[in-house]
Parts: sequence; structure tokens; C-alpha cells
Amino acid sequence: MDRLHQMNVFVAVAEEAGFAAGARRLQMSPPAVTRTVAALEKRLGVKLFNRTTRYVRTTDAGVRYLADARIILAAADNADQAAAGINADPRGHLAVTAPSLFGRMFVIPGIIDYLQRYPGTEVSAIFLDRVVNLLEEGLDVGVRIGELPDSSMRAVRVGSVRLVVCAATAYLEEHGLPQRPEDLLEHPVVTSSAGSDFHNWRFAGPNKRPLPIEPRLTVTTNDAAIEAVVHGFGITRLLSYQIAPYLANGELKVLLPDYEPAPRPVHILHREGRYASARIRTFVDLLAERLRAALND
Repeated sequence: MDRLHQMNVFVAVAEEAGFAAGARRLQMSPPAVTRTVAALEKRLGVKLFNRTTRYVRTTDAGVRYLADARIILAAADNADQAAAGINADPRGHLAVTAPSLFGRMFVIPGIIDYLQRYPGTEVSAIFLDRVVNLLEEGLDVGVRIGELPDSSMRAVRVGSVRLVVCAATAYLEEHGLPQRPEDLLEHPVVTSSAGSDFHNWRFAGPNKRPLPIEPRLTVTTNDAAIEAVVHGFGITRLLSYQIAPYLANGELKVLLPDYEPAPRPVHILHREGRYASARIRTFVDLLAERLRAALND
């Protein structure tokens, strides 16, 4: 059985986390996909998936094989495209992730632009307010806000966003404007567990100790935190892009700008450049151009 075919089937099952879903993606029958993976495991002499009635997950050997298989398949795709002279016309499936609100505001317009330019492509967009491991979750491209750990991923910096404290203008008119970080302890605070350090707020200035926040209201999404403060309930802390429309129309006001920590960088992550397929390179270039324009206005 063709090795590239086996790899392609394995990658589809791993990325879709299921044999039936992988079969649909490849337009194969589920029994054919099952037989192909079984033949691959037999040839390699290792178990690539842990299977239960509820899920399919790659084993440790499967995770390593998945990384190598993607590299090989991407190289094969590039060779085919180069021979056919269609490097400027990417094809195939792309899986993209980003933080929820950022994805909706900035990444979706880029994805639509990409799909309209290249009719031979398909995109799955996964927007989550948690750190996503691209390799483990079968994703091609990710947008990450914040400092990056050491990684084999290629990172393209596209801008930065501020971490700001804010409240409704009407709330501040009634309750007064905090002058120092410590003044926040006298106000009701809304925190979102989707953010990092949501119970310990750090500020720039001589006092480097985090401010221990005891929120009156804790929510699970940034959208909910915004909604609470827009309706006049206290103060919250969010990234600048998340509240940009409310700052523009005057509903919210940024507090303590002199105490803001350093801006957080925004990167696009993808697999190492020389192994990236044409569809990944093209998408990253397009999204980077759009994000640089949006984040550095």
C-alpha cells in the first residue's frame, strides 16, 4: 500500500480525532480508513491511536509520527505544485486557531479574503480562549497573544496590544476616577477567567508586587466582562482590542494609563518555514499583512 496514502489517511484521522470524521474529510468509507490505519500500524510495528467508544487520540508514538508525516506530505505537496507551476494557487485544507474575540474581529476577515482568492482551499477555524498546542490538536496556523515559550514553531510578529483597566464613563462620573492601582480595591471588580492572572493584576511602577484582586463578579468570557462594565458594574481589565469599539463611542474609559504593563506581542505561529506548504505560507503572508495594518494603526 502506498506510504503517502497511508500517511495522508493517518493525518486526517489524527486531525479530525475520529475515523468517521477522517473518512468524511477524505471522501473514503470508514472501513477503508480503518483498514489503512491498521495496515500502517502493522507495517510500523507501533500503536498510533488510543481508541475508545467516545474518542480517538494519538499515542506518544503517534504524536511524533504525525509531526514527521505532516512534513513529508507538505514537501510532497510543494513538489507537485512546483512541477505543475501552481505555487501561487494553493489548494487543500487549513486549520487555524486564535483567541475567540480576536478571531472574530481580525482573523475571520482574513480567512474570507483567503478563501475568495483561492477557491481550491478550505479552512477550519477554531477560536478558543486558552493556549492551544498546534501540534497536539492538529492545527496549521495559530495567533498567539503574549510572550512565546521556546518552540519549534515559526513565529511571525505582527504587532502588540495593551492590557488596560477600564470602566463605563457613567460609572466613573458617579464613583470617581481611581488615581493609583491601590484605589481599585475600593471598587467592585469584574474578572474574566479567559484572561491570564485574572486574580493578580500587575502594574508598571515602583511597586512590582501584584495587586490581589477580589472580584465581585467572575465570568468565563471576555464578552461577558465587557457587558457587565458597559452596564455600569464596576471595573475590569482587558486587552485593548477587545474594548476598542466601546472606547471609540465613549461608553468605556481607560484607567491608570501611566501604570500599564508593557504591551503584549501578537504572533502568528506555524510549522517551520521551509516545511510549510504553499497554502500555509500564503495564508500566513496574507494574515500578517492584514494584522500589521490593523494592530499598528
